[in-house]
Formats: sequence, structure tokens, C-alpha cells
Amino acid sequence: MATSLGSNTYNRQNWEDSDFPILCQTCLGENPYIRMTKEKFGKECKICARPFTVFRWCPGVRMRFKKTEVCQTCSKMKNVCQTCLLDLEYGLPIQVRDTGLSVKDEVPRSDVNKEYYTQNMEREIANSDGTRPVGLLGKAPSSSDMLLKLARTTPYYKRNRPHICSFWVKGECKRGEECPYRHEKPTDPDDPLADQNIKDRFYGINDPVADKLLKRASTMPRLDTPDDKSITTLYIGGLGEDVTDSELRNHFYQFGEIRTITIVQRQQCAFIQFATRQAAETAAEKSFNKLIINGRRLNVKWGRSQAARGKEREKDGVTESGIRLEPVPGLPGALPPPPVSDEDASTNYFNLAPTSSPAVMNLGLPPPPGVAMPPPPGFGPPMFHTMDPMAPPMPPPMAMRPPGQVHYPSQDPQRMGAHASRHGGP
Repeated sequence: MATSLGSNTYNRQNWEDSDFPILCQTCLGENPYIRMTKEKFGKECKICARPFTVFRWCPGVRMRFKKTEVCQTCSKMKNVCQTCLLDLEYGLPIQVRDTGLSVKDEVPRSDVNKEYYTQNMEREIANSDGTRPVGLLGKAPSSSDMLLKLARTTPYYKRNRPHICSFWVKGECKRGEECPYRHEKPTDPDDPLADQNIKDRFYGINDPVADKLLKRASTMPRLDTPDDKSITTLYIGGLGEDVTDSELRNHFYQFGEIRTITIVQRQQCAFIQFATRQAAETAAEKSFNKLIINGRRLNVKWGRSQAARGKEREKDGVTESGIRLEPVPGLPGALPPPPVSDEDASTNYFNLAPTSSPAVMNLGLPPPPGVAMPPPPGFGPPMFHTMDPMAPPMPPPMAMRPPGQVHYPSQDPQRMGAHASRHGGP
């Protein structure tokens, strides 16, 4: 230590003496038979600057020696490992964990306030049973969906590898295979992960690893709630042949009252309708990307209303029963606008568009070929003349057209739930 034991800077009553460190599975290593050294009051904590018991060990073969960096009081306050300062439950940085649990724990930075805060936390730790975190972390919710998705469930022992040999990078290492350091090319020095600080990791600020994980969490798929409040149905896809109605009901009944469950075996999907919108939102939030029944991961989405689905199909030219609408024959195309006379152009001082309706503009157009011009009103009944033999034939009337073609949704025989007869007879 830089300061002697006789200095008044330290309060010897607060020095920490422990028998075993607080470590995560990754830092402890995969070898169950490790040899660990213990040095009483060997170093000062890098957070609270108090002497504590330092432990040093080797996690495994061709791994670097590791030691504890912070005291056990600081470790228990944040529920982190004494070496890597990652959360003991999720294996994530403190900044990511606090963001997922919506916890904002402000730790004092000055010497006097930090010492007073540490003493209070030690008293709280002594009065607790030691199985739950203390402070604001102990009052936070027990789990979070984001943390469960980002959590590391298995140890990552590559984190214990030796550092890169600087002499090998320069081309001057003469140890060869006996060198305890790695002979690998270093990463980009401009990489933000190359600049990490243990104090930033503990206080949860400016942590490049946490920023990378939070950016990954923001790009994860999520299920948006529809704006239509009348939708209370969830779509469950990927059922297969093993998932039954009772298994779906056993899972979804916990979120609220279920009105109906409809299973479509042909499409291997199901529709679950809840009695309330709140129950449907809770079920969608708790089951999205997390629903596994009989070893199958099921796809959960929001159902769509029948009205919106019908409008989309009519817009695409398909009726509710799936019949494609045929274009109506004989309809004239778009007519060109009438020419503008010189008098109208001279009086249009502001270059305004014509205000006359298309119906009025089309009054002066000639009739189609083969149709005689009707007389003006008041001059007797219209007289029809014979058609020109060279004119194209008139289209057949609507009653004479072949059956089976549907041009409008109202012509669909299966509209509004009706079903056409399969046989010719009654």
C-alpha cells in the first residue's frame, strides 16, 4: 500500500477480513481443484480505497492468474463479482442491469460521503440474511424480459485467456511456445471495447460493453400493440400436430378470461380470443418469443379485425371468401379533358384550374359508334335508326353474360357467410 499502516487516513476498524471471495463461475474457472492464495489486507479496494483481503488463483491451464479487485462490501452493494464486476445473476454489466430493472442507484464519489455511505451499507448487510441484494437493488423487480434475453446462461472461459504478448507484436519475443502470453494480432486500437475502466463499470457510466449490449437490445424484435382497441385475439402459429386445445388453455388462462380458442389444423395455427383487452395485452407481452409447448417454440402475434382484413382484400381485388374480382368489361377508359377556348384562356387571369364538373364537361361528347343521338327534350320519343353494318357489335347484356365471373363484392355467392351449393340439384 502507498500509505503506511500508522497513517490516520484509514480507519482500521473498517478493514475487511474474509475467508472466501465472491466470484462468478467464469472467473472461478472450469477446474474444480484450484489452488488459491490469500493475503490479508493485501491491497486497497479500487472503489472505496479500504484495505481488504486479496485472493489470487489460476482458473485453468494456459489461463492468466486472476485476483480480486474490490472489497466484499462494494461487491454486495452492487451484487457483482469481485474480479470482473459483472452481475452475479445475469452476467451483465451494471449499467445494463440497472437499465433493465429501471434502477438508478447514485453512489457518492467524495471521500467523506463515500465512507459514510459504506458504513450504512455494511450495517444494512449485517442486519440482512445475506441472500438478497441490499439498497435500491433489493427493492427492484426480480426479473426483466430484456435481461433474460441478454443474460449469459453458461460460463465464458475465453475471458480468462492471457493477454497478448507485446514483444511478439513487435517481432521480438524469443520465448516461443513457452511464452505465457498469447501470440495473436491485437484488435483495432480505435475499438471502444479496448478502452475499459473498472470505476466506470462499477458506477454504470461510459461502459463500452454496456453500450454495445443496450444497442443490441434496441434492435431486438418486439410485438407492437394494435391501435384498434376492439382487437382481443392472439394468433398462435407453428402448432404442429402435438399441441392441443387444453395445452393452450393451460398456458393462457393465467392472463385472463378466455372467450374462445379456435385451432386450424390445416394451417397449424390457433386463434385465442380473450374477454378483455388488458388480458390480451398481458398474454402477448408475457408470451412473445417465450412460448414453448411440447418442445416447440410457438409464434405469437396479434390478430386482425375482420373489417380491416376485408378492406385490404377488396383493395387487392379479392373478396372475403378468397374469390378474385374480374375486371368489368365494356367500361370506357379515362376521357381526355376538353380543349380550352381562346376566350376562356384570355379571361383566366390567375391561371386557375377549370371548376366545371366532369359530368358537365362530358355533355358535349359524341355518343359511341353505332348509337344514334337522342333528340332534345320536348321533341317526342327518341327515334332509333339502324346501325351501320361495319360498326363493331354491341356487348351482350348483363343477363346474357356467362356465369361464374365476379366483378363486385356484392356478386360473391359466399358473401356474408353464405355457401354456394356444390351440386346442381337441391
